[in-house]
Parts: sequence; C-alpha cells; structure tokens
Amino acid sequence: MIKRIFITGLAAIIPIGITVYVIGGLFAFADGILGKYINRYFIEYFSYEIPGLGIILSILIIFLVGLLVHVSRMRIFRWTGKMLKLLLKLPLIDKIYPPIKRIVDFLFFPPKKKFKSAVLVEYPRKGIYSIGFLTNESYSSFEEKIGKKLYNIFMPSSPSPLTGFTIIVPESDLIFLDVGVDEAIKMIVSGGLLNPHG
Repeated sequence: MIKRIFITGLAAIIPIGITVYVIGGLFAFADGILGKYINRYFIEYFSYEIPGLGIILSILIIFLVGLLVHVSRMRIFRWTGKMLKLLLKLPLIDKIYPPIKRIVDFLFFPPKKKFKSAVLVEYPRKGIYSIGFLTNESYSSFEEKIGKKLYNIFMPSSPSPLTGFTIIVPESDLIFLDVGVDEAIKMIVSGGLLNPHG
C-alpha cells in the first residue's frame, strides 16, 4: 500500500517537474541569447537589468520575420529555397535540418489539416487491421485500369506519425471510422496506450 502511494505520487510529480525544468531551461536559454548582451548596457548605464528582456526581443524578432515572410511570401520562399539547396549539400546539415524541419512542421502544421479522415485497413495481412489516413481520391487512370473506386491512404509509423508510406486501397476495403484525425494520431503516438474518446 505504501509503495503504491509512493509510486502514484512519483508518477504525478515527475511530469510536472520535468515540464517546469524544461520550460525554465528554455526561458534561461532564450533570455541568455539576447538578454545578457543588452542587459550589460542597462547595468552599465542604469545599474539594473530587465529579466526576460531576451524573451521579449526574441518574440518581437520572430513576429517580424513572420510578418516579412507573410508580406513577401513568394520572393522569400524563392530565396530560401535556393539557400537550402546549397546548405543541404553540406555534411551534417543534410542530416540535421530535414528531420528537425519535419518535426517542426508536424508540431505547428499538424497533418490533421491535410488528412480527410481516419480509416481502418486490413494490413499487412488479412485479419490484422491498421489505422491509416485518407489523403485523396486516387489517380483516375489507376481506377480505370483496376475498375474500382480507389483512395490514397497514408499509413503512419508508430510511435512517430512523421514517417510512413502510401498505399492505394479500393473503397470497398476501407472501414471509415467515427474518430477524429487528431484522436487517431494520439493513439498512434502512444503506441495504442491511448484509445480514442467516445
């Protein structure tokens, strides 16, 4: 009984502790990038510093960059596209940037905006079902050759839905789920520990 209570308390404290530690570390890191240099000026001339100044400046810079990209979208994209092609040819950068970019895109632009619905597919063999995401109707030429209505289905990996593969499935072999895409993603990320609500 005592052991169970202790483990319950530990399970409650660890996520909170790690969250506070990570957020505190990120705050100190972000504040230290710009804040320490600017605060030197304040200490020298005004004898005080402003905590969190680096965070405020970082937010302003991010906002201004976002505004710049939004206003001159096409020109910025063309320029960055050319720069990225050159940078991705360099050692290490070609290994570091692409996965980080995929993770950031997944966090800020979740795939649920691109997926139409969650489906069950009898895959990889009969009697075993996998969760997939309907992305689009298949190419009409494929349908003409097969003689069936086809759909493009993205099969995500677990626990990371960032990667996966695409299969083309007849409509008759799809089971459309009454589950939101975000709920299905949670199930995949958790390795099946979290079932969809409802």
